[in-house]
Amino acid sequence: MRLRWILLLLLACVATQRQSLAQSLAQSVRVVQGTVQNSTGDPQPNAVVYLQDQKSLEVRTYITEADGHYRFGQLSSDVDYQLWAEFKGHKSKTRSISSFDSKKQFNFDLKIDTAK
Repeated sequence: MRLRWILLLLLACVATQRQSLAQSLAQSVRVVQGTVQNSTGDPQPNAVVYLQDQKSLEVRTYITEADGHYRFGQLSSDVDYQLWAEFKGHKSKTRSISSFDSKKQFNFDLKIDTAK
């Protein structure tokens, strides 16, 4: 009987810790998404979107879909990021994401002036 009680107590502790960890992860993860557009405002497929972690300087990339859409998930809320897009030698303006911004989701439409 005593062993059973200890086992139930351990299971309750593990369940509580698991729930707490899941909540912590959900609170610390952010998403950045949007579309890349050309100079006429149309979606730009096959553009390369860059996301640079300003702490480690690691760069992640995403090649836009046919509708110009991109998405980066699982981003830490403790890190600043820089975001920009490039297509055939042309570059969009760089957007910044601050670790001080409490938002969990960012939507940035990036415009590339391909007419230059």
